[in-house]
Amino acid sequence: MVKNIKPSLYGSSLEELKALCKELELPLFAAKQIAEWLYKHFVTDIDAMTNLSKVARERLKQHCELGLSAPLKVSVSKDGTKKYLFRTSEGEYIESALIPDGERMTLCVSSQAGCKMGCKFCATGRMGFRHHLPATEIINQILSIPERDKLTNLVFMGMGEPLDNIDNLMRTLDILTSEWGMAWSPTRITVSTAGVARTLPRLLDESKVHIAVSLHNPFPEERREIMPIENSYSIKEVCDILRRYDFTHQRRVSFEYIVLEEMNCSMRHIKELSRLLDGIKCRINLIRFHKIPDSPFFSPELDKIIEFRDTLTKRGIQTTLRASRGEDIEAACGLLSTAEKK
Repeated sequence: MVKNIKPSLYGSSLEELKALCKELELPLFAAKQIAEWLYKHFVTDIDAMTNLSKVARERLKQHCELGLSAPLKVSVSKDGTKKYLFRTSEGEYIESALIPDGERMTLCVSSQAGCKMGCKFCATGRMGFRHHLPATEIINQILSIPERDKLTNLVFMGMGEPLDNIDNLMRTLDILTSEWGMAWSPTRITVSTAGVARTLPRLLDESKVHIAVSLHNPFPEERREIMPIENSYSIKEVCDILRRYDFTHQRRVSFEYIVLEEMNCSMRHIKELSRLLDGIKCRINLIRFHKIPDSPFFSPELDKIIEFRDTLTKRGIQTTLRASRGEDIEAACGLLSTAEKK
């Protein structure tokens, strides 16, 4: 994606389109027409907006770009998972992963190029932070792939920390779920966070999407060793925030837990998880570690992970084991973009 000099139409909210129409001396009702062409018809040419006057289309073309850009490459796994690589307006690389599973087709999107969180088990964390993705480049990951119309679910679990890019995240969610936008049900969308307590309440108050918290260890001192965010926002603080919200109906909260041998899957971890999550209606998703180069971490044998899952379930915490996908195409977040950068 080459950096645009002109502003992009894709990624604009209805209010921003109204402001644009005012600036270009177009009727305000044209904003809703433009939004419909963008988010319901997915136009690739401003001239295709045929219910706008020719004058209006010419002004749009002079002032704006659509802002869509095709992926640079795609890697396809033997299990059907696809990984798309995009280049950002700042010249960095980001990834999104398409995960087919029966009737479900989930797209995992990135919210930043690189990441500030520095989680020790994450390839993206090794890159450091590059830049926030504007809403244009988040929406582009969804709209510029061939499977766009077949998507059933969307997860913000790719590169970056979504809640560290809260303004662009909320703008994207508004586009995805508003009637003037793509009109998705928020129950089709999950936002993952390492636990940015500063902006978590805004996400919970202003949207109804599902929440996934990267937990990985219930003991603060041990979590701090692999997740530096614990120094700024403790997992206890995050759990205290979540207890203030209702997760008993359609909205769900889950805790992501990469199982690491000799680090976070003992009986004492099970007891502490039970204590930490008490009072939160939730589930734990266990994840096998996707090996990244020069990493000291590895997953225990499958039977040990299953025992860990079953013991947590017996203690009243719904626990599932997520199937590993796309390991033959560098599925761990950040591996493909890091390789491309090199």
